[in-house]
Formats: sequence, C-alpha cells, structure tokens
Amino acid sequence: MNNETGRILINLARSAIESNLGIGTTPLQADQHWLRVPGATYVTLLHDNKLRGRTGTLKAHRPLAEDVAANAIAAACSDLRFRPLTRNELSDVRIEICLLSDIEPILEGREAAALAWLRPGVDGVIFEYGRHHSTFLPEAWDDAADPAEFVAQLKYKAGLPPDFWDPNVKLSRYTVSRWDETGLLRPLQPLHL
Repeated sequence: MNNETGRILINLARSAIESNLGIGTTPLQADQHWLRVPGATYVTLLHDNKLRGRTGTLKAHRPLAEDVAANAIAAACSDLRFRPLTRNELSDVRIEICLLSDIEPILEGREAAALAWLRPGVDGVIFEYGRHHSTFLPEAWDDAADPAEFVAQLKYKAGLPPDFWDPNVKLSRYTVSRWDETGLLRPLQPLHL
C-alpha cells in the first residue's frame, strides 16, 4: 500500500460520484489488475472536517474498483443521515477511503477474554448477536480507548444495552489502510492485495 494506491482509489471514488451527479462523462475504469481483485472498502465524505456521508462493505465480494465506486455513490446519495450530495457541494467535499483487511473472528465465549484480543487504535470491530449487528472502524478508538467501553458502544449501536453479553455473541476484527485527498497515507496495518 502506498500513496499511489490511495490516489487511484480516491480518483475512482470522485469519478464515480461525478458521473452519478452528471458532472463527468464516464467513471474511470479499473485498468490495473489489483483493482479487479475482490476488496472491501469504506468511503467517507467530509465537509469542513465533519461527516457528510459514509458507506462501506465489510467483506470483499466484488472487484475493488466496483466496491469503491458503489460505496462512493452510496455515501454521496444514500446515507440516510444526510440529504443527497449536490453538484455544487462536491468541490467542497473531501473523500477518504479505507481498505479493509480480511475479517478475523475472535473465538472467545467470555467477554473479558474476547476483549483481551482487541488492539486499541488498530482494530475495526464487528459485533454480532442474532439480528443485532454493528461495526466501528479503527478511528472510533479515538472516542473510546478502552476495549470494554469500545464494545459497550458497539452493543448500543446494535440496539442492545451496553452491559449485555451472551456466550453466543460474535466479535470479529479487521484492520484498514486509509487515504484521504490531502495526500496522506495513514496505514494502521499494512495490507497485501
């Protein structure tokens, strides 16, 4: 992973949004082999350093270029927390891309043992229990540096009480490489495509 990788992914995301808004002609094509390999991404849109849209994929199920384009369009137009992005706003929006590693299950039935596997500031975490699901990207550790508090917030996000635990809870973790349009590469854990 390097800055060139990030530049290509961000250009793909911006091109897809422009095309969807009728600004550009056609989205950029995936002309490199690694863009045709399945990948999972989160695309975040920021305006004045505030969230303006975010959508992502946890598991790689389509080519990386397609995943970036689809998530970019969804972040711009389908994040229910925000009204759809307009043509006039796009030039003021900064795009951030997170490329996710494979998901690694944490195989522990007791909460304290599962929490011991988490790496603050490094891991994105997925919480699953029945129909209750939630995830936080690694950047969420900025708001909760303690694994117990981090997972309590995940439970709340999933619609459960923060003190809930059951032996059937599934926790998984992943890492990300992150780029934004400021040109900074901020890998939290190196990934290999």
